[in-house]
Amino acid sequence: MLQLVTDSTCDLPPALLAQLSLHVAPITIRFGADAYLEGETIDEVTFYEKIHTLGMIPKTSQPAPGLLADIYRAAGKGGDPVLSLHITSKLSGTVNSAELAKAMVQDEVQVEVFDSMAGSAGLGFMVWEAWQMSQAGAGLTEILARMRVIRQGMLIFLTLQDLRFAQMSGRVSALQFALASLLDVKPIIGLHEGSLDVQGRVRTRKRALQHLLDLVVEKVGKAPINLAVIHARAPDEAASLMQRAEQILTLKQAFIAPLCTSIAANLGPGTLGVVAYPI
Repeated sequence: MLQLVTDSTCDLPPALLAQLSLHVAPITIRFGADAYLEGETIDEVTFYEKIHTLGMIPKTSQPAPGLLADIYRAAGKGGDPVLSLHITSKLSGTVNSAELAKAMVQDEVQVEVFDSMAGSAGLGFMVWEAWQMSQAGAGLTEILARMRVIRQGMLIFLTLQDLRFAQMSGRVSALQFALASLLDVKPIIGLHEGSLDVQGRVRTRKRALQHLLDLVVEKVGKAPINLAVIHARAPDEAASLMQRAEQILTLKQAFIAPLCTSIAANLGPGTLGVVAYPI
């Protein structure tokens, strides 16, 4: 049976993630000289406490090729093929590490590397569908074809509570940060062809959250979709946003998931987003 490998930016509800047979390669999170493995040696509470205490945004780095090669060997030891799905190559070097690891084990394990051109719940949905298809008996070729369809239709829109984290991480300049803070602007960020891009700016949090859904409606109308609401320490707002989505969109599968810390580090607590694609 097909074995699935992903990385720790794959956001799914913990209960759902626990049901899947996955091999997860952790992103490394570094606070100065101290390195941690996302989801393994640092949790969300400790992550934010360190940011507050140290007054710094951590650096993140992709899994090393050697680590991924070991994961591939373990996953494929029974002769099973391996599908390795990862965060967009436009924002992380994880896909490159996976390709290097694939070359390292080419005489031992059949590995296919797939660039999700997404992340968070976008990657999570792909992993979830790939697992479901594999359980139903689909082969690698069929699953890859479906992953390409999902990737093509994936929509990801985010809004930030404020720009301090983005400014500290270098995602916006100090001047942009000062102006946006002065005007209390709420930026709307979209993932376009695997890269983050500003889709608009609104003046209030309420309008920003509604605009996230307006963008989805603009793209899909009433067509049936799968949708996730992702959040960084904003569970109540996430629940309200999902309730509104259920009222105005045609949802087949939907869930709320916390945003992984390696992405939240660059966007900050209070970040909310919607991830959707046609079924």
